[in-house]
Amino acid sequence: MTSIWAARPLADSDSTSPETGVGPGSSDLGGRGAERIRFYDYHPTPADVRAEVLQGLAQPVKRLPPKLFYDRRGSQLFDAITELPEYYPTRTEIGILRDHGSEMADRLGRGSVLIELGSGSSLKIQILLSALNPAVYVPVDISKEHLLASARALAERFPDLSIRAACADYSTPFDLPLEPGWQNLAAFFPGSSIGNFDPDDARRLLRRVASRLGGGGRLLIGVDLRKDPAILHAAYNDSQGVTAAFNLNLLVRINRELDGDFDLDAFEHQAYFNARESRVEMHLVSRVDQEVEVAGEVFGFRRGESIHTESSYKYGIADFHSLASDAGFASEQVWMDQEQRFTVHCLRVAGTWSQRL
Repeated sequence: MTSIWAARPLADSDSTSPETGVGPGSSDLGGRGAERIRFYDYHPTPADVRAEVLQGLAQPVKRLPPKLFYDRRGSQLFDAITELPEYYPTRTEIGILRDHGSEMADRLGRGSVLIELGSGSSLKIQILLSALNPAVYVPVDISKEHLLASARALAERFPDLSIRAACADYSTPFDLPLEPGWQNLAAFFPGSSIGNFDPDDARRLLRRVASRLGGGGRLLIGVDLRKDPAILHAAYNDSQGVTAAFNLNLLVRINRELDGDFDLDAFEHQAYFNARESRVEMHLVSRVDQEVEVAGEVFGFRRGESIHTESSYKYGIADFHSLASDAGFASEQVWMDQEQRFTVHCLRVAGTWSQRL
């Protein structure tokens, strides 16, 4: 197994973007500040999507990974979700960052190398970049178009910021364009995205992060808290139907990329809080008995049978600290909103970790 984030530079042949046709260090990405963006494409391939979809649909309980939501349209729909009145996590986390950004920068270390898992041009990363003033910003995202758009926007917003954008799937081991001599590494993982991972997978991901950051490295991570199920239900079943469209867009992507013939009218969005597992579950539920063809394979659905498309785990503070400790992190500080809905944690790598798992 290769290390999760290798510190080797990429050859141009490895990093050329099929979209832009340019390699790292090129100033041909377009837009003001593009000369400060180096783009590295690690080519999350369509074959991976095909394998994961076919494997997931073949399971006794059908399941697809939530990372498949984020094609261009999916990323746009998620941005719209974050603006909904029912969806509290984004505005709550932004409020915490605004109130405590300077304290967070003190913890992470100003002038550090900041790695963001899941790139964004949103207020969250802008607030942190303004407070932290990192030496280098390394956004990572599986969606190439979203990553490039975010990098361009931030290059214009921060004229002195050096950006190394990496198109990669951070849920699996992958390379990052870091230099061997770089010190003071920090990572930012906002949005309670850690909640999309089952606890065992969350531990494995955090261990990889700890391994790459090394002893004393710090992680700033957003974590959603357990709360009244009615609040959770409203957040994942919004009155405008944007979350439903986001969920159903997964079938649109499969139809487009894998020659699927899903009938969107034959499926409906469903989301609910599973108290026993302490998670919100999102499903696409078949309205009728039917067969669907994907990439030449046929899958049967009974009426009421679902595809489990996302889990969003909700934690107590002590529970999350226990999970982080298992992954090699110690808690340094926790910030929380007044309504106690959401937390941002600063974690420190507790020991010296190898860069190879």
